[in-house]
Amino acid sequence: MNKKNGAVLVLSGPSGAGKSSLINKVFDDLGECYFSISTTTRPMRSGEVDGIHYYFVSEAEFKKDIEENYFLEYAVVHGNYYGTSLKPVRDALSAGKLVLFDIDVQGNTAINNRLGDITTSVFVTTPTLSELKRRLQGRSTDSQEVIHNRLQMAKREVQRISEYDYLVINDNLDEASEILKLIAKAARMKIPSNDINEFVQKWEDI
Repeated sequence: MNKKNGAVLVLSGPSGAGKSSLINKVFDDLGECYFSISTTTRPMRSGEVDGIHYYFVSEAEFKKDIEENYFLEYAVVHGNYYGTSLKPVRDALSAGKLVLFDIDVQGNTAINNRLGDITTSVFVTTPTLSELKRRLQGRSTDSQEVIHNRLQMAKREVQRISEYDYLVINDNLDEASEILKLIAKAARMKIPSNDINEFVQKWEDI
């Protein structure tokens, strides 16, 4: 029973909460992992690598995968399709890997609907809204309007923390990363329902 199972670890949280920094800090310590990247029909930009930044596909291929229900979620943005494909996720799970998602609250719902019995979810945020605002302003990459919109979105996202298994307050990156590594270990131990049923049937051997 103590075999190597594939598992899913979802990270969500407001823009500016430090999800990417957390993932980069812990990734090499998590063992065999696959970081889920999006599939898109938009043209590849200079410096981008297929399979690293995105999976780049034709619109016809994307639409075919929609018809075959291969996407956890997808959307059309500025005329191009973007989505999270189940194909590489299932390949990674079959290989016993931990699949990491950095995805929004809607994406978390979609993943739980499809892969709930092997999914562990984590909401990552700052200690306060004012700290989130300070970080967003400190990045100096967004206009005040964009920052305002991100803060409004963050307020809505925080209202859905109860949908997650864990809450990680990213106040200190070192401490938050140690907590995330513990959660990742627990996520790997999560047993699919089918495996539990199989064990129960075998356990009753008298």
